[in-house]
Amino acid sequence: MKGIVYLVGAGPGDPGLLTLRAVEVLARADVVVIDALVSSEILGRIKPSSEIIDAGKRAGNHTLDQAEINSLLVSKAAEGKVVVRLKGGDPFVFGRGGEEAEELFQAGIRFEIVPGVTSAIASPAYAGIPVTHREHATSVSFVTGHESDDSTGVAWNHLAKVGGTLVFLMGVRRLPEICAHLIDEGMAGATPVAVVSRGTTSRQRTIVGSLDDIAQKVRAAALETPALIVVGEVVRLRERLAWYEKRPLYGRTIIVTRAREQASLLKSLLEEEGAVVLQFPSIEVVPPASFESIDAIVQALGTYHWIVFTSHNGVASFFSRMDEFALDARALAGVKVAAVGDSTAAELRRRGVNADLVPPRFQSTALLPLLEEDQRGRRIAVIRAATGREELIDELRRRGGEVHLGVAYQTRPTSDAKSDLLERVSGNAIDCVTFTSASTVENFMNLLGEAGREGLVNRAALISIGPTTSEALRALGLEPALESQEASIESLRDAVVAHFSSTAVP
Repeated sequence: MKGIVYLVGAGPGDPGLLTLRAVEVLARADVVVIDALVSSEILGRIKPSSEIIDAGKRAGNHTLDQAEINSLLVSKAAEGKVVVRLKGGDPFVFGRGGEEAEELFQAGIRFEIVPGVTSAIASPAYAGIPVTHREHATSVSFVTGHESDDSTGVAWNHLAKVGGTLVFLMGVRRLPEICAHLIDEGMAGATPVAVVSRGTTSRQRTIVGSLDDIAQKVRAAALETPALIVVGEVVRLRERLAWYEKRPLYGRTIIVTRAREQASLLKSLLEEEGAVVLQFPSIEVVPPASFESIDAIVQALGTYHWIVFTSHNGVASFFSRMDEFALDARALAGVKVAAVGDSTAAELRRRGVNADLVPPRFQSTALLPLLEEDQRGRRIAVIRAATGREELIDELRRRGGEVHLGVAYQTRPTSDAKSDLLERVSGNAIDCVTFTSASTVENFMNLLGEAGREGLVNRAALISIGPTTSEALRALGLEPALESQEASIESLRDAVVAHFSSTAVP
């Protein structure tokens, strides 16, 4: 049985612009044939078992030529496989999707077109330039700036007189010629022009000028490709409508050190504020050496007066062990529950439990003033990592309480090589490093080494999620630039934004 080929548009770069249909077919694909312009975040949507084939094409550097790509799509589908041809932008807007669809039709292969958001519209929009506007442009023309020898050619005399907005894709290398052609055919040299580089991504840059001077400005700015060119009066609206590059963290590069499985939310929140985010998790969360201590607590829940959770990881592990014993939130009926930190309390709520006590600070010892001085006759379970501060347990025992430690998980340094960290740090102007626990501080700084640490902290702001994390920084002689007001990822994001809100990007 023959398979099927999906010609899928991956959009212009921002993974949030990927369509729901594209996500669906990527989840089913046996084979994914990718273009050079597809972002790593979108590639992360591909199921692990899929075969990924790089068919990337950039000017002068083709992994596969078009005939080879066509043949590949046909042969893989003929094997009965679900094939996704994943293209940047839209497959039918200068993406050769029409040529590939024709080839599939000739071979009798089933295919489906999954349109994508084209960069011709999205990149100008992210730069604050609407390609149409009632007062400035009632039409828009999309033009290839990279003509092939057998193309139908560009009618420059028509383009110069048609009015409206002109959008040139893949034309930055030929920008001087494009401007010269339009001027030669009668377009005014003062006509506004914008060139948008890496549109919709965290590295977006926009240069504005006129037909007379835009080529010199782009050359001086050393603008990266891919980029597109917008010509027309709508460019003037950017001065008022630009939004993407005005976000508070635009142009800032931030390292996220949180455990890999937990880092995506913080990364996403920082990117929404405009940051370039480098993920380098310095720790990973793994099961404890033994579940014996936590299982003993789970099986005797009804005998405890208090269950104290010190992190959302502890909550997740605890409820996982409850599942092993066919228990759910009802088993906590009659037991008081304390949560250290807002994220821990939120994780409990997701499990159907509202914490009875949440201290104002992200420290387990902050619970002590809120608990009775006399703990005699009380059984208390503290659910935490294998290693942690002992002050809470020691003080509750001093007050007469019977305290049991439930080891729910352990953290350990990641297996990522130190050289990988040093390479990523040295190759980027790092503005900020975020820390979500004392262990992320210790492991990250150990991996960085003394020399790397000195170079980084001299130029980067260190932002901490709470007092314990700040203390870990100070123990190494490092002062946090700011500490988040609450022990949550959202509050940590707010602290980063607050730190940079009054500081101009160098």
